[in-house]
Amino acid sequence: MDWIRLVQFALVGSSDLEPYAILLVRVSLGLFFAISGANKLFVSGNRQTMYETLVAAKVPLPHLMTYFVSVVEFVGGSFLIMGFLSSPASVALLVDMLVAILTAKLSAMPKGLSPLNWLDDFLYLPEVLYVLFFVWLICSGPGKFSVDYWLAGKLGT
Repeated sequence: MDWIRLVQFALVGSSDLEPYAILLVRVSLGLFFAISGANKLFVSGNRQTMYETLVAAKVPLPHLMTYFVSVVEFVGGSFLIMGFLSSPASVALLVDMLVAILTAKLSAMPKGLSPLNWLDDFLYLPEVLYVLFFVWLICSGPGKFSVDYWLAGKLGT
């Protein structure tokens, strides 16, 4: 066993594995948002729940926004799965999650927490993790197993 390589991997990872990690995160997030958006678009009970959530959060034009958010999630998630227009899709979904945090999640946070406990609860929100993943995908790019990578290669020739 090559102990030096094992220790190096433990300390700095492996750039050889990075494309697979990006693929895993991009496709997993894409599947989650495509399914979530489709459920809100095509399942009337889920659409109604989304509408009620937006009304409770006092989001303007809740009927229109129900469809808008659902389409953003469905199309953005589908694009992430393919790795097509990944950065714009990530930006759209990042904004979607920021709005969800600001309109619905922050007001539901427990009151009277110490700053450290509030931060702990805030960082535990799945929407915050999604935002961090989208920032990472925007900065890293969609990886070499994506339509974007293929298109960028065609532009370079």
